[in-house]
Amino acid sequence: MTPPTARVLGELSPPHVTARDIAHAVRALRLHSPASATPGAPCRRDWAAHPCLLYRWGQRVLAAHGLTEPQIALLAAGADLDGGAR
Repeated sequence: MTPPTARVLGELSPPHVTARDIAHAVRALRLHSPASATPGAPCRRDWAAHPCLLYRWGQRVLAAHGLTEPQIALLAAGADLDGGAR
């Protein structure tokens, strides 16, 4: 079942990326992570299938800023890119 936000908004694509977008993207990754480590777990925030709309948006924003998939995964897990945990 498609969540109502996805039906209305479709996929959100950033036209350009600002520092504020990056901060929101990191927050989206952390808030919309899977509810558990098991495959197929829903988003912990809106219970949509993971990755949900906002998690995917966060990934696209960070990728548009030039981050790699491993760097994005580190940010989603709560680390900063200098190697420390937050």
